[in-house]
Amino acid sequence: MIPELFRVGSFAISPFGVTMVLAFLASYVQAARGFRRLGIGDEEDASAIVFAAGVGGILGGKIYYAALYGDWRLLLDRAGLVWYGGFLLAAALVAWVIRRRRLYFPSAADVCLLGVAIGYAIGRVGCFLVGDDYGMPTDQPWGVTFPRGLPPTTAGILRAEYGADLPADLPADALVAVHPTQLYETGLALAIWGLGTWMLRRGARPGMTALAVAALLACERLFIELFRAKDDRFLGAMTLAQAISVAILLVVAGAWLAWRRRAPDGPAARAAAA
Repeated sequence: MIPELFRVGSFAISPFGVTMVLAFLASYVQAARGFRRLGIGDEEDASAIVFAAGVGGILGGKIYYAALYGDWRLLLDRAGLVWYGGFLLAAALVAWVIRRRRLYFPSAADVCLLGVAIGYAIGRVGCFLVGDDYGMPTDQPWGVTFPRGLPPTTAGILRAEYGADLPADLPADALVAVHPTQLYETGLALAIWGLGTWMLRRGARPGMTALAVAALLACERLFIELFRAKDDRFLGAMTLAQAISVAILLVVAGAWLAWRRRAPDGPAARAAAA
């Protein structure tokens, strides 16, 4: 773990902060290149969209975190950028920017969802470096301990916070290896980004790449939550993130059925937009 890289006065710069900046930068590059390639926008459009995503992502993540724990003072805490809270508000703001700038929505959504996938992959590396969002205990050889994690992966914390089933004779201060779910997510998100990029280059119907990437990211989160150390299992064995993932899959399925009936072929639609 690397709690901080350097300090500017009393302000500590953490690996998570750096990777978050890199994630937004990668999303901007993805958006700018995608808009140029499809002929639907330019760098200014990409900048406006990434700015909206940044504001929505940070604000939405903080609001979700504060609401989850019922303490609005957490809005001022440096921790607590919850992914789905940020994603939902960012998606709403980005959709508004796309409409306001009169971009062809289906193709713009294709490009933006690819930016989400690559940004998510990079951001999870930062989570790994600071020891946040890890998984439950494992005896697999790739298990990782986080002695300075958020929180540390000690037997006492894993039992008390996440209900981990550990041997009774294991001391509370003993470090326990856990699933590095952050790296699992990085690998899966990169694979989803690669598939979406391939679909877009193959001339998939506008909007179909966005729906595929959104559905796969939701499935990825449904799967990863099986291994995550979580304290928000208010719906039986299901976490809030899994419930939101199911809702997203239902929305994607409905949009796909509607779009399949009405949307024109990709090349024709792009020609009309151009």
